[in-house]
Amino acid sequence: QVQLVESGGGLVQAGGSLRLSCAASGRTGSNYNMGWFRQAPGIERAFVAAISWSNGVTYYADSVKGRFTISRDNAKNTVYLQMNSLKPEDTAVYYCAARYYSGSNYVASPRAYGYWGQGTQVTVSS
Repeated sequence: QVQLVESGGGLVQAGGSLRLSCAASGRTGSNYNMGWFRQAPGIERAFVAAISWSNGVTYYADSVKGRFTISRDNAKNTVYLQMNSLKPEDTAVYYCAARYYSGSNYVASPRAYGYWGQGTQVTVSS
């Protein structure tokens, strides 16, 4: 079992920045992916970014490339999502997720992840 706890959400004006954190505990290891997804009301949960814990390879949705950066701190078992140049359409609940697989297959599919955090609200005002 893996427990994930997100923090760092809030209200920000368009063009601003936020950094989300996700602390992992429990049966963690080195051979897994951690990802960020987001869900706005009435819309399916969508992939934002992911990182391979073993080698740091990163993956991004096209909509956030160049604006968001995912990173990890191995010592703290924590993954971060630095969000810059935020837009109103980035408004959503952001979820951290983990899976015991470190490759790229289905990295953007919510169904491929077995562990989820409780979510943190990000609101971007225009």
